[in-house]
Amino acid sequence: MSLLATDSVGTARFRAYGPRQLDEISDRHGLSADIRETVRLVSMVLPFRVNEYVLTQLIDWDRIPDDPMFQLVFPQKGMLTEQNERDLAALSADPAAKPALRTLVQQIRGRLNPHPSGQKELNVPTRDGAEIPGLQHKYRETVLYFPSQGQTCHSYCTYCFRWAQFVGDADLRFAAPDPSGLISYLGAHPDAGDVLVTGGDPMVMSTERLRSHLEPLLAVDTVRTIRIGTKSVAYWPQRFVTDPDADDVLRLFEQVVASGRNLAVMAHFSHPRELSTDLARQAVARIKSTGALVYCQAPLIARVNDDADVWSEMWRAELALGAVPYYMFVERDTGPYDYFRVPLARAAEIFQAAYRTLPGLARTVRGPVMSATPGKVAVDGVVETAEGRFLQLHMVQAREPALVGRPFLAHYDPGAAWLDELRLDRSVPADIARAIAGPAWTAEPELFGTRTATPVGSPA
Repeated sequence: MSLLATDSVGTARFRAYGPRQLDEISDRHGLSADIRETVRLVSMVLPFRVNEYVLTQLIDWDRIPDDPMFQLVFPQKGMLTEQNERDLAALSADPAAKPALRTLVQQIRGRLNPHPSGQKELNVPTRDGAEIPGLQHKYRETVLYFPSQGQTCHSYCTYCFRWAQFVGDADLRFAAPDPSGLISYLGAHPDAGDVLVTGGDPMVMSTERLRSHLEPLLAVDTVRTIRIGTKSVAYWPQRFVTDPDADDVLRLFEQVVASGRNLAVMAHFSHPRELSTDLARQAVARIKSTGALVYCQAPLIARVNDDADVWSEMWRAELALGAVPYYMFVERDTGPYDYFRVPLARAAEIFQAAYRTLPGLARTVRGPVMSATPGKVAVDGVVETAEGRFLQLHMVQAREPALVGRPFLAHYDPGAAWLDELRLDRSVPADIARAIAGPAWTAEPELFGTRTATPVGSPA
C-alpha cells in the first residue's frame, strides 16, 4: 500500500508518518528487523516523523543505515544507552507495565537536558510576575515567538535541540495560543525590533493561520525584521510550490515586505542533498520572488555532515540559488548529544577547510558557533603561544552586548565539544569569564570548566 496521498510526490497532499507506520515503511523500504526494533524503542523517547518526500526523494535506501539523510530522520542505535534500550524493550513487551514504561520514558527524557542553555530559567520573559507563554527573549534586539499551532514539523531531525517540543509533554513545551502576549510585550520593549517566529516549524500552519500571527506584527512600528525559522524548504518544499495555499503564502510574504519590513526565511539545510531536488530549488526561487530574504543555517552533525567537502558543496549550492549562507552551528548539548557531537577543534578545522574553498559572496557564513548560555560563541581556531596551545573564541551575540566581538582564549582540549567543557585561560577578562562560568567563576583557571569532555574516539 502506498503512503502517498496522490500519485505524484510534487503534487502530494501532506501526510506525516511516525511510529505507527513503522512496519509499513520497513516493509516498503526493506528495513532489517534490528533497525526496525531500534527505531521502535528510541522513538518511545525521542520524536520520529517523516513524510513521503523525505522517504522517496532524500534518503538513499541502498546506503542505510549510513546514509546521512537516514541518520538525519530515523532514530539510531547509540542515541540511547544500551541499558535504556533493554529496559524499554522489557517494559514495552509487558502490557501490565505501561505505568512503569511511562515513568522510565520521563526519566530518560529528563536526563537528556530537554531545555539547554537556560532557555526556561533565563530566556522566558515575565509580565507582572507571571511568565508570558510562548516567548523567549535572550538578546536585546530579538524576541522568539512560538505560535502553538506551529509546534510540529514536516519531519523531525534526530539531532533537533527542540525535540522536547514534540513529545507531548506540556511542561517541556513553549507555545503561545495567540499573538496578544507578544504584541503587548513588544510595546513595552521598543528595542526588540526583530521577531523570530519559530517552533517547531511555523510553515506547518495554513496560510490563514500564519497570517493571524504575522499581521498583528505589522501594526507594531518598532518591529522592523520578521524572521521565520523553517525546515520546510528541505523537508516539504511543496509548501511553497504545489500545496493548495502555496500561492497564498507567497502573497502573505509580499504583504510583509510591502509594509517596509525585512522578511527573512531562516532555512535549515543540513546536507546538500536537501538542495538537489527541483522542488527545493523552485521553493527558494518562489520565496525570493516575494522580496523575502533566504538565510541558511545548520549544525555540524557527526554522521551527517562532519566533512568539509559536504559543507563547501552545500554553501555553494545555497549561493547558486541566491540564498545567504549564514551559520554553521555546533550541535547543542541536548537529546542524543553524544551520538552527534563533534569536538570544537575538529569543528573549527572543518569550517576553515570548507570556508577556504568559497567565493567571496559565500563568505557570509559564520561558524562554528555555539548557542550557549551567555550567547553565541564562535570558535575562531587553534592558536599557538609561548604558554601553549589554545582555542581562540569570541561572542557573536551575547546577553550582555558589551561582550560581543572580544576575543578570548581557552586551553586546547581535543575532546571538548561544548563551552562548559573548556578551561578558560587566566588572560580572559573578568566580565567574559563571569558570563561563561556564572556564579562558579573564580580567578583560578582550573575551575573554569564545569563538565568533563568526552575523550576523542570514545563510544557514543
